[in-house]
Amino acid sequence: MSNDTVHLIEMTQVSKAYADGAGAQVVLTDFDLAVQPGTSLAIMGPSGSGKSTLLNILAGTVLPDAGCITVNFPAESIRWDQLDESGRVRVRRRHMGYVHQFFNLIPTLSVLENVLLPLQLNRMVNPHQAALGLLERCGLSHRLQAFPDQLSGGEQQRTAVARALVHKPALLLADEPTGNLDDANSQQVAELLLSACQETGTTLVLATHSTQLAQRCNATLSTG
Repeated sequence: MSNDTVHLIEMTQVSKAYADGAGAQVVLTDFDLAVQPGTSLAIMGPSGSGKSTLLNILAGTVLPDAGCITVNFPAESIRWDQLDESGRVRVRRRHMGYVHQFFNLIPTLSVLENVLLPLQLNRMVNPHQAALGLLERCGLSHRLQAFPDQLSGGEQQRTAVARALVHKPALLLADEPTGNLDDANSQQVAELLLSACQETGTTLVLATHSTQLAQRCNATLSTG
């Protein structure tokens, strides 16, 4: 790899600790990470080893105690520590998607409305066309008007994946995306995530306990 390679993600000397009683729980110490655009990275490790913290630092929802995080999106390069909260929200909304372990769908919105939300927030033209096309690919075209509590776990996670991908983000973060699913739904969601990201050139960073899912990614990082 040449020294002038531009990475999508560059983390340098990042440290993070949380208060734990009278002391501190150290999660990351002088941590470095570089991720090339269009690749997939699986973060593995035992519970409490910092997988979710690392994802949240990448997302700019948690700021480190020390170190620098630069994200080189195609349209702009940013450093999380140089943006205020409104700036970080703008960047996440425009350039990033996030898939949560517990789906995190808005319960008062239908499947279609949940998936339309990122497009509407970004004021994209013809949002219904993009949302309907992706929901069809996710096998949810018959569930457009259903609400989250009417869906199975697999349907909820596929809806969450569609919502995270619908605005074609440069970076998709996923925290245990198959952790609450049975084997069949896990395989379906994994295939959807990996194939969709590969087709659009989206960089994927996911935290997982699944060795099968990790082996399908371009690279694996252990936090434990």
